[in-house]
Amino acid sequence: MKSIRRRVTLSLVGSLLIVGFGLLQTSLWLFEAGLKDTLRGYLQAEAEGLLIAMVRGPNGVQLDASRINPRYQHAFSGSYFRISLPDRTWRSRSLWDSLPDWPEKPGLGSDLLDGPQHQRLITYRGEYRRGNLLVNIDVAQNYTPILDSFNQVRLGSLGLVAAALLILLFLQGYAMKSALRPLEQARRQIAQLQHGKRRLLDDETPEELQPLVKQINHLLTHTEATLKRSRHALGNLGHALKTPLAVLNNLILHDEIARHPDLQANLREQLTHIEKRVSLELGRARLAAEVLPGTYFECDEELPALFKTLSMIHGQALDLSWQAHTGCHLPRDREDMLELLGNLLDNACKWAKSKVMLEISQTSDNCRILIDDDGPGIAPELREQAMNRGTRLDERPAGHGLGMDIVNDIVNAWHGTWILEKSPLGGLRVRLELPFRQLEN
Repeated sequence: MKSIRRRVTLSLVGSLLIVGFGLLQTSLWLFEAGLKDTLRGYLQAEAEGLLIAMVRGPNGVQLDASRINPRYQHAFSGSYFRISLPDRTWRSRSLWDSLPDWPEKPGLGSDLLDGPQHQRLITYRGEYRRGNLLVNIDVAQNYTPILDSFNQVRLGSLGLVAAALLILLFLQGYAMKSALRPLEQARRQIAQLQHGKRRLLDDETPEELQPLVKQINHLLTHTEATLKRSRHALGNLGHALKTPLAVLNNLILHDEIARHPDLQANLREQLTHIEKRVSLELGRARLAAEVLPGTYFECDEELPALFKTLSMIHGQALDLSWQAHTGCHLPRDREDMLELLGNLLDNACKWAKSKVMLEISQTSDNCRILIDDDGPGIAPELREQAMNRGTRLDERPAGHGLGMDIVNDIVNAWHGTWILEKSPLGGLRVRLELPFRQLEN
């Protein structure tokens, strides 16, 4: 989302700079072209006035000073002329001893000339005839004040463009934020889906997003229904196999099979293997937290009921306690968390003398679960063996020995770790580290 906003902002800034500076330069160029056209008319009128100031006298053609603009009499006034005849030349007194490089072509000069005192001159040449005489009149005007004005206008315009750009960027940021708000809302809802706080996206979205939201909701609904059917089918299959397996177990005890101890032991071993395998695959089928956002584990709601059930199974004399911060929420599938904690706590209750304790803590990256009991514990050299699949160090507690296999599958599916340690209560401690899944921002 931020990258989209950044790209749009950079594109807008680049476009505004190009358009703004282009318009500014074009406006100044058009204004200068109009001004030069006006100056051309003014200089042409000055040249014609100088032509009128040429009169005939006793010694031929003379320049009548009374008909000349007084500016041409003051040194470096910014107004200059030169009148060229075949036999003589007049220059304005304002030039003093300066000798500009006058143009040779008639009309407005294409380039500015260097004038006295670092002045820049715009020139005009007029070619006229007085009788049989060819008269060339060059007039010039100081263009430096106009150049200075243009530079001031250019700087002022740049300031205005920069101010307009800042205002447009602010307005664009507000518009982008408003336009992307529905996408940001959809992103938050997807994060809530992942953390189990909702099942579907809200349908109240802008018209452009409605097809996407409807398609996502349809996919979620379809996936959830398919997953439920698969779970139910596997559950039905497991229940359907229980009766035939029980019958086969009873048949093993039949007298005819009992006469063959090796066959009976082999059949019992294979049936036990089938029972374990069926139970294990049913447990795996319930690991759906990575497939579909479902109902996630709320400690305040689930743990009291779980501990009440454990107390009913193992007796009221056993001290069961749990500790988790208020509002503790684990972004993992509720059923799988109950399976995980149920197996570990049930195992702890079987071995505990009087006390079992559960502690759940969270950081920004993971969840830590500690389960302690005051039972006999496990020797350090046997702890790794106790975590291996299908291993039972003691056959006395009732059960099939599948609990640790299911725990192992759940922890591996969540890319977590678990180890066995010495408990502060004197027995065994089970330590689990479950990383949280993160949505990219």
